[in-house]
Amino acid sequence: MSKAREVLTPEALSLLQSVARAGSFAAAARALGLVPSAVTYRVRQIEEALDALLFDRSSRQARLTAAGTELLREGERLLAEVDAVANRVRRVATGWESQLTLAVDTVICPATVMELAQAFLEVAPQTRLRLRDEALSGTIECLTSGQADLALGVALEAGTESGIRSRVIGELEFVFAVAPHHPLARLRGPLADDLLQAHRAVAVADSVQRGNGITLGLLAGQDVLTVPTMQAKLEAQLRGLGVGFLPEPLARPHVKAGRLVIKPTQRPARITHVRYAWRDASGLGPGRALAWWLAQLESETTRKALLQRRVGARLP
Repeated sequence: MSKAREVLTPEALSLLQSVARAGSFAAAARALGLVPSAVTYRVRQIEEALDALLFDRSSRQARLTAAGTELLREGERLLAEVDAVANRVRRVATGWESQLTLAVDTVICPATVMELAQAFLEVAPQTRLRLRDEALSGTIECLTSGQADLALGVALEAGTESGIRSRVIGELEFVFAVAPHHPLARLRGPLADDLLQAHRAVAVADSVQRGNGITLGLLAGQDVLTVPTMQAKLEAQLRGLGVGFLPEPLARPHVKAGRLVIKPTQRPARITHVRYAWRDASGLGPGRALAWWLAQLESETTRKALLQRRVGARLP
């Protein structure tokens, strides 16, 4: 009988993943370019080494048993660790990360991010770039949980998490805006909380994966329309579906065009210090890909463009 460590290779774990995804040995064989008997034989080798049945073969489908489910769960973790080791070795050899992931908060200007991404890919085509849409505490959580290397638009402190560094992008002012046909648009003077509470608010959902997340600017008992992004929040408020605070640069062109009305409220002015943060826990310092992005963020012009797009402005 083969020893477990001799058969539990990355190739074997990938084979088991293929069978589980395909739902049958024959379908997996077709996807892998093998004959079905070869797939069946390799799976039986693994089962014999572990002395456990991994797939229920009582029907035409290959369904994972409890043991098979556990093996695949741990196998995915092991494969991820193998990939991570390979990436670290490749980075040491070349200096460039094989993949760089950015968590981009919904307050950040997407056009500026895409300009930066285009410039980066021209310099480092060997690095796969992944952009994640995040919001509120989900942006920093994506970084601290290891799912991203750089976070743009962090509005919350990273706390005492080791290996996380951050710097300020700039200040972002939020204005209370309503559609011109909304009932609040006709009222004079600063709006009190009891008036706001009677009308539906539009809020961006916190993208945090653990816990309940946070909400900003909402009143207890207020009806809420929850949307995934700041752009969706803008669209909802343009249609009068609700009210709320918007980044001033995002609201500005619509205010000038008469599609939004800024209303003063009795609340204090809302100004957020927006930051960028990155992981630096390896002891090797930033790789060349992360270092490229950090170098761009040293530019005041780039930082301003991430928060507001000025007509005619170009990145350095």
